Amino acid sequence: MVHFSVFFRYMEEAEHAVWRGSGLVIHQPESDHTWPRISAQFDFKSPLKFQDEFEVRTEIAAVTRSTIKWAHTLMRGDTLIGSGSITVVYVRRQADGSMKSAAIAPEVIAKLRAAVA
Repeated sequence: MVHFSVFFRYMEEAEHAVWRGSGLVIHQPESDHTWPRISAQFDFKSPLKFQDEFEVRTEIAAVTRSTIKWAHTLMRGDTLIGSGSITVVYVRRQADGSMKSAAIAPEVIAKLRAAVA
């Protein structure tokens, strides 16, 4: 069976695919902003085995001024493998090296929503 920790990688990769599909980049090495994960959860319903084919369905579950909660459902055909979520916060690095949440630009949310529609 697939180890439980791998499901979080599947969800993160699906999120990154949405970013790519929207024409945006989640990580720019020289940028002063980043998107750390502040919450992650997954509920298991059916085992996933090595070499099983499955899909990850991703949507935006909630948006606040500085966070996006991604909802993910993993399916193998008609069988629910499980569902989970990851919440990310948009932060800017301050001059002293600390991070402070910042407002997500509305056009970013619009592009991400269009990519999952």
